[in-house]
Amino acid sequence: MSINDALKQQIINESQQLGIDKIGFTTADNFEELRSSLEAQKAAGHTSGFEHPNLDDRLNPNLIFDHPKSIIAIALAYPSRLRKRPTHTKLKRGQFARASWGKDYHGVLREKMTALITRIQALVNDPTIHFEPMVDTGQLIDVAVANRAGLGFIGKNGLLITEEFGSFVYLGEIITNLSLEPDSPIPCQCGECTRCLDACPVKALLGDGRMNAQRCLSYQTQTKGLMADEFRPKIRNVIYGCDICQVVCPFNRGKDFHLHADMEPDVEKVRPELLPMLKLSNRQFNEQFGQMAGAWRGKKPLQRNAIIALANLNDSTAIPDLLEVMQQDPRPMIRATAAYAIGRISRSYNAEIRRKIATQYRKERTAGAGPDILAEYQRSLLKIDALT
Repeated sequence: MSINDALKQQIINESQQLGIDKIGFTTADNFEELRSSLEAQKAAGHTSGFEHPNLDDRLNPNLIFDHPKSIIAIALAYPSRLRKRPTHTKLKRGQFARASWGKDYHGVLREKMTALITRIQALVNDPTIHFEPMVDTGQLIDVAVANRAGLGFIGKNGLLITEEFGSFVYLGEIITNLSLEPDSPIPCQCGECTRCLDACPVKALLGDGRMNAQRCLSYQTQTKGLMADEFRPKIRNVIYGCDICQVVCPFNRGKDFHLHADMEPDVEKVRPELLPMLKLSNRQFNEQFGQMAGAWRGKKPLQRNAIIALANLNDSTAIPDLLEVMQQDPRPMIRATAAYAIGRISRSYNAEIRRKIATQYRKERTAGAGPDILAEYQRSLLKIDALT
């Protein structure tokens, strides 16, 4: 065994002691072979806007690190099933997608990578060796790095799929000027299977590992404005993310790992009661959801999604609370979404409800609300009038 191979094995051993579930190694060569595809995605309007804005940085490690030689990729497995049900109450519940269960994975991954870097520094004992860790808020494309480092293959849904844990993994990488023997990338193993493509209710997946991110339901739950009509019923009772293309994947069958205490979900948080969410203060929101990855966009999108979920669940008991939100919430988008939900939920004509919606509509119009806001009140009124 060469010195390089011995060091690599030592790093693997250290990673296992730290509870890192998978580790792989690749060169710090560029990813320029992805440029044309990424440019085509942007030109087609298929990007989310959450990506790192500089494409050159995303493809060239040497632009973000001085003389890089290797990239160490890691994966941490997260649970896919709840071990218990939430407390039974009379209130309807929403749900967070699995990738946002537990403590925010960005912090968990950074802690693991920082610990691993410390162990490697002790092994090499060379002050000229440097490291740059990053998660999905960094410049590089996590799935591309992980695939080239041999952690798994990129499926037709664009997710990295590992042999041991399926796609239920968080990914991170460390750029370094330490030279390490690279592992081999794994080609796609999806074959003729199209289950993820067929199951996506908005047809966001393009079939080649790419997606129209603007159509992805996970993206839609993270936007901050009014949600487009097409997507509202599709999110069902999900208030953050989407798991559909993972749940139907054959490679994920039977995969459920509870290996990290920080990733263990609090069932009351990941299956929250919807009505209490409508009136959470900033402090209450941070106390309940602040440690979750699903809180990164703040409470506004989640409250909007909770309102839509109540409409999708036809929760007539929510109408008094929705009327209060429509009349008193300081945010026009939230008020308008509440008006929409009241119209969706109403099953019989109610003159008092109609009067309150009409009154709020006049207030919005007087205040100079935009046509998209006013349209929510108008169609709610039309829906209620149709019940006479």
